[in-house]
Amino acid sequence: MLPIAVDAMGGDHAPAAIVAGAVRAAHAGTPVVLVGDAVRLRPLVDTELRKRLRRREIDLTVEHAPDAVGMADSPSSVRSRPDTSVRRTVQLVAEGKAAAAVSCGSTGATLFAAVLDLGTLEGADRPAIATMLPRRDGGRLVLLDAGANVDCRPELLASFAQLGAAYAEVSGVPRPRVGLLANGEEDGKGNMQVRATLPLLRSLDLDVVGNVEPSAAMEGACDVLVCDGFVGNVLLKAAEGAVGTVVALLREEIRRRPSGMVGAFLLRGAFKRFRARVAWDATGGALLLGARGVVVVGHGRANAVAVQGAIETASRYARTGLVDAMTRRLAGERPR
Repeated sequence: MLPIAVDAMGGDHAPAAIVAGAVRAAHAGTPVVLVGDAVRLRPLVDTELRKRLRRREIDLTVEHAPDAVGMADSPSSVRSRPDTSVRRTVQLVAEGKAAAAVSCGSTGATLFAAVLDLGTLEGADRPAIATMLPRRDGGRLVLLDAGANVDCRPELLASFAQLGAAYAEVSGVPRPRVGLLANGEEDGKGNMQVRATLPLLRSLDLDVVGNVEPSAAMEGACDVLVCDGFVGNVLLKAAEGAVGTVVALLREEIRRRPSGMVGAFLLRGAFKRFRARVAWDATGGALLLGARGVVVVGHGRANAVAVQGAIETASRYARTGLVDAMTRRLAGERPR
C-alpha cells in the first residue's frame, strides 16, 4: 500500500508529537512519509525509534519541505508557497506517491492546499469537514460542515448532504438518514438559509428526515447532520467543552470520599470505554470531503495518540474507496 503523507510541521505540538504519532502508526503497520524540515525531523524519528522496546524495521520515510505555515499566516499564502509542508503533503497524494494526506495544522491552509493540488469532485463546489460523533443509541453521527465553510448557500449545503451520505454509506450505514440542523423539527423553523435548504434536500435521492435539533441528532434521529461551517464548528467545540466539564466534575466528585475512589476502581473498565467513545483524541481526525483524494484534518492540539488515530483513519478510508463513493453519489448513482 502507498504510504500516508503526514504534515509533520502542523499542529500545536509539532513536530515532536506528530513524529511520535507517525512512528506509532508505522510500528503498527501503516506506512508513513513525514513531510517537513528533514534536519529537524530525522533526529526526532531516531529518538522515537530508540524508545521502542521491540526494535524492528518500520516503513517510515522523510520528505523534505523547508517551509511551514504558521497559525498566524494567512491560509491563502499556500498559493505562492509550494514548499510548505502542508502543500507538499497534499502534492504527494496528487502525484500518486501517497494514499492520503494528514495535517494537524491550519485547517484553512489544508483546505486551500487540497483545492489547489487535488481539485474538487464534480458537483462539490467546495470541500466540507466531516466528523463523527457518538450517539446515545450507540450509533455514529456524521456532522458536516464542521468548520471549512462559514457562509454557505443552500445549494452548497445540499452538496454537503450528498457527501455526508456517501461517507456514512462507506462507514457501514446502507441508507443513511439525513437531517438539517435547526432550532426545531417543524418545516418553518430555522433561518432563511435553513428554510431554503430543506426543499433542496428533499429533491435529492436521499432519506431526508427534515429539520433536526442537536439533542435529537445526538439521540439517534439521523445519521448525517448538515449545517454550515460556522454553526458546525461551534456545535463541535461546545460538545468538546461539555465532555471535558462532565469528566472534570465526575473526577472531582469521585475524589471527595474514599468510597468514591473504591467505586471508581471497580468501574475503571467502564470509565476507559466511556473515554474511548467521547474523548477528542480518540477519533483521530475529521475527513475533508469533496476533494479528489483522501485528506484528514487532525486536531490542532493533537498528541501522539491522536496523530496515530488520524493516520489510521486516513489509511482506512483510502482503502475503502471513499472518493469513488462520493463521486458516484454526486453523479446521482445509487450506492453499490
